[in-house]
Amino acid sequence: MEVGFGSGPNLWFAAREGFKVAGVEGSSSAVNFALERFKCEGLSGDLRVGDFTSLPFDDDSFDLVIDRESLCCVGAEAQKQAVAEIYRCLRKGGRFLHNAYGDSHSSMRAGELGPDGLINNITHGSLVGVGQLHFTSRSEINERFADGWSLLQVQRREWIDMLGVSDDIHAEWIVIAEKI
Repeated sequence: MEVGFGSGPNLWFAAREGFKVAGVEGSSSAVNFALERFKCEGLSGDLRVGDFTSLPFDDDSFDLVIDRESLCCVGAEAQKQAVAEIYRCLRKGGRFLHNAYGDSHSSMRAGELGPDGLINNITHGSLVGVGQLHFTSRSEINERFADGWSLLQVQRREWIDMLGVSDDIHAEWIVIAEKI
């Protein structure tokens, strides 16, 4: 299952490889695009318009949940709710692949702090024009995965734009957590 799957490339690939796939996406046009692509290629998947803070799936339904920087589009409290929902939907031993923008990202420093830890009006860096975003710290990762999870991987990756005037940093977390 993927939360915030966009046009569905990860789910499309997994379905082509024979996996049973599902996902929740907030944009109905993105879901329709993904469903049409699945239909054209004779693939099936349970792709729904929805909110990842209230997942429409049964308890213990999935072996893997993917978040490719979708949770960063909501504040800290909604992220806690989403991770609790993901936990509920994962089987014991299931894994959660979670990508989040890191708090050393240049775009975090180039925006205005809004409610619930969201950064608004980003003026430079690689995320200009993306909208409001939450940038995650290591302590938030520790809190997010404190109860009922085993952290299998926590990586912080940074890219520095050496051609720009200000050496912008693009920072991301790559986390793999297992439901215990």
